Amino acid sequence: MNPLLRDFCDHQVWADAEHARAIGAHPEARDDQAIRNRLHHIAHVQHGFLWTVVDQTRPFAFTRPEDFPAFADLKRYSREYHDEMRAFLAAASDARLEEPVTIQWFKDPPLTITVTEALTQCAMHSHYHRGQNATRLRELGGEPPMTDLIVWYWKGRPLPAW
Repeated sequence: MNPLLRDFCDHQVWADAEHARAIGAHPEARDDQAIRNRLHHIAHVQHGFLWTVVDQTRPFAFTRPEDFPAFADLKRYSREYHDEMRAFLAAASDARLEEPVTIQWFKDPPLTITVTEALTQCAMHSHYHRGQNATRLRELGGEPPMTDLIVWYWKGRPLPAW
């Protein structure tokens, strides 16, 4: 597997777990609708990319933030993606990672990219929205974790601690 893609995916799960722990420890942030909506959006898009690269033959399971009434429910939804993605990546060959996939939400014109490109976008998308949640957490008096990729490298590529 491309080592940079592996790092992006491993960093993504660690960073998501760090943010979940920080937000979960701060009641005002845990109950903040903007943060909750973004946490759902992050996980929902991650599930969308997983569906894209694994099995587009079954219908995609659309969800809404209100489908996850408790913070623990949202965290479980996020972890499901990461567990399924890890299983996919463990079994994926280099050839599979270079296969084309069609991103269904781009219609005109349609978008076809490789599995590697799709998973890179998924990691970058998550990073973007974690930054928004970090700003909101700070506004609410919390302390967002430092989850830059370089910090993950500096800490020795730690495993996620949900």
